[in-house]
Amino acid sequence: NNEAHLIEDITNDVLGRLVTLTPSMEFADFAGIEDHIAKMSVLLQLESEEVRMVGIWGPVGIGKTTIARALFGRISRHFQSSIFIDRAFVSKTMEIFRTANPDDYNMKLRLQECFLSEILNKKDIKIHHLGVVGERLKYKRVLVVLDDLSDQLVLDSLVGGTQWFGCGSRVLVVTKDKHVLRAHGIDRIYEVGLPSDELALDMFCTYAFRENSQRDGFNELASEVAKFAGNLPLALNVLGLYLRGRDKDDWLDMLPRLRKGLDGKIKKALRVSYDGLGCKEDKSLFRHVACLFNGMEANDIKMLLADSGLDVNIGLKNLIDNSLIHERGSCVHIHCLVQRMGKEIVRTQSNKPREREFLMDSKDVCDLFNGNSDSKKVMGISLNLAELYELLRIDKKAFRRLRNLRFLRIYRDSLDLHKQVRLHLPGGLDYLSPKLKLLCWDEYPLPCLPSSFRAEHLVVLRMRNSKLEKLWKEDESPTCLEVMVAVPQPIWMLNEVYMQVCTELEALVHTGINLESLYRLDLSGSSRFRTFPYISTNISFLILNQTGIKEVPWWIENFSRLVCLEMWECKSLNYISPNISKLKLLEKVDFSNCGALTDASWLDREANAIHTKLPALSFINCFKLDQEALIQQSVFKYLILPGGKVPSHFTNQATGSSLVIHLLQSSLSQQLLGFRACLVVDANELKPITSSWIVSCHFTGKDSSSSFGSSDCQLDIELPRQMDNHLVIFDCCFPLNKDNDSLAELNYDPVDVEIKFTSDSCCEIKGCGVHCFSDKQLSNVCEADKSNMVTAEEFGKSSAAARRSRKPLRVTGKTIQESTDLSCSQTVEEHWMYV
Repeated sequence: NNEAHLIEDITNDVLGRLVTLTPSMEFADFAGIEDHIAKMSVLLQLESEEVRMVGIWGPVGIGKTTIARALFGRISRHFQSSIFIDRAFVSKTMEIFRTANPDDYNMKLRLQECFLSEILNKKDIKIHHLGVVGERLKYKRVLVVLDDLSDQLVLDSLVGGTQWFGCGSRVLVVTKDKHVLRAHGIDRIYEVGLPSDELALDMFCTYAFRENSQRDGFNELASEVAKFAGNLPLALNVLGLYLRGRDKDDWLDMLPRLRKGLDGKIKKALRVSYDGLGCKEDKSLFRHVACLFNGMEANDIKMLLADSGLDVNIGLKNLIDNSLIHERGSCVHIHCLVQRMGKEIVRTQSNKPREREFLMDSKDVCDLFNGNSDSKKVMGISLNLAELYELLRIDKKAFRRLRNLRFLRIYRDSLDLHKQVRLHLPGGLDYLSPKLKLLCWDEYPLPCLPSSFRAEHLVVLRMRNSKLEKLWKEDESPTCLEVMVAVPQPIWMLNEVYMQVCTELEALVHTGINLESLYRLDLSGSSRFRTFPYISTNISFLILNQTGIKEVPWWIENFSRLVCLEMWECKSLNYISPNISKLKLLEKVDFSNCGALTDASWLDREANAIHTKLPALSFINCFKLDQEALIQQSVFKYLILPGGKVPSHFTNQATGSSLVIHLLQSSLSQQLLGFRACLVVDANELKPITSSWIVSCHFTGKDSSSSFGSSDCQLDIELPRQMDNHLVIFDCCFPLNKDNDSLAELNYDPVDVEIKFTSDSCCEIKGCGVHCFSDKQLSNVCEADKSNMVTAEEFGKSSAAARRSRKPLRVTGKTIQESTDLSCSQTVEEHWMYV
């Protein structure tokens, strides 16, 4: 009997070993999985003998578990023992401790016993202290995957430290809460992003049609459903399986239901992250973002909620860590399905619209204004005018019933001037809540705001395409902002003013308007506005696109805090004062489509002997400028000019996106390789975007099989809508060596440097050119560009290993904002790499 059991155990062990020797291809057909595995392999570095812990982080439904299981199936054969721990394993193990203290010692022992039993393939292991895991596994090469983890205690109990495991071991932690990873000291984190539109459509078709291509007659429908899913893999799966096997009529019948609300399975999954938030303040902040603030700058949200009792700083971080929101640039964004989930949470607060905190549906807003009941609950209204299918008449006293209203947002998602206006104020407007902090009203139909409006708490004023001539009736000035000083209650809190396409505006007064808190003014599209605004010198963002302004005056130098100046399509603009070069904080200047502009001598920073933070400069369709002078003399973060051919200043040129330059032995003793690059680019996006560009340098000797190494750096460039045949010009610098001998030891004469430029899918690179810097030019660029440095600390540590192995060396920099106080000599010595 014992012999039979022994034979069975041996047979099972052999079969198990045979299975683990064969890599699993279970997820081979999952669209995009190979790209995920390739990126994870870089973080895991399986060839390294160090013990590594790596995190996979992303929102619910993004595909984290699928990636982890596919990776586990591929690499588990490389380890002596492996285990995949999911939520079911943890729940079953801890079931008898449901009422115990969260830090219960016996519960930790039980977790470790089950863990050891599984990973060592031995039943019912018993332990008596918490150090046994380290004792049993410290000489074993193991693979541990913990999936869907949100409990810090479980992580500490099962994989307390790298010293618990043998050389070459890997621990992979999958979670939607980034703080869990940080708290455990895991800094190698793979953030799972949404698939591209093309890949998402392939994924949906795989679920709906059992093939990754569209079926005839379903092309537009499949694209619309994938778009509704917001490219979220979970939603693509649920909707694809639901529609599989159904005919076209069924698809058409289901689309209105999709637009109306979330599928139950999707909603249940997404709600997990919201319910898991630790405090009611974070939940409230999430509802604010979902209903009102999606796409808004984080600093604006903080100002709007400054007196709300919500700890916005830590709250936003918690929402990001829990994958409920994400930051893109300086703005806060939320996935469309997560936003729907947030809005539905608010709708469940009451069947009566007036008893909810926020109203977003046009029907609910209409019901509120058509009723006669007061509401103390409604704090915010967000009404999309494009969703009004019937005429909405608002009584002039309607807002008196909303005395707790703090956020009013009446908007149209696109400024289509030919759309019929369905919101009327037949009797005018005599009241707005004094608690208003946000007042956004597109197509506001009246010439002024109510004279009784006490706006001392107003932070953001946005009145696009409105009929405003002035803010208050009592002030007879034809201008808009003079009243900020004249009214009895000055608007000292006002931070932002947006008056886009206010065609009645003609000018701002030329007397000082010193609103200390005003940092953003947007007058875009106000074509009758002809004079540069003389306003608070504290302004940071000045947006004057499509205005009639003719010149940037000398006193622009007083705007010492100006960060961004946009004046694209100002067709009368013909002069820019050289004093603009004195603005040390200026980061972005856009004079695109200013056809009358001919002189840009103010860009000669060397002539002004001023080294400031470098701006991004855009002169799209400015054909009259002296481009040669701009290219040769200016110092900038990047420069965009019209042109379909690389200028002759760039002595090394090639068609396409890569070229090779030759470095002589005498150049190899230098510590940095610096050059100005020029790309001929077509952009095919229908809206402005931020495009990411990668510049790669690969060094080889005369014998092309001999490779020294390679370095990468990244540049983000803001591009307009569509841009055909334009030049994008920027500066790059790469480290050559650390000890002044690493390249010299190779005795290469010359060394070939392949420079490759890669952009995302929105751009096509048609040609490229490079002009290498002299020592003096490199020094000037370094001095001026301290704020744009990125570090390449690993370069020196890895160069010796690269020389020994002759394998390419890859260096990826991370942005270092604190480098602004470094001198150029320090920059060279410490091997900073910048772009």
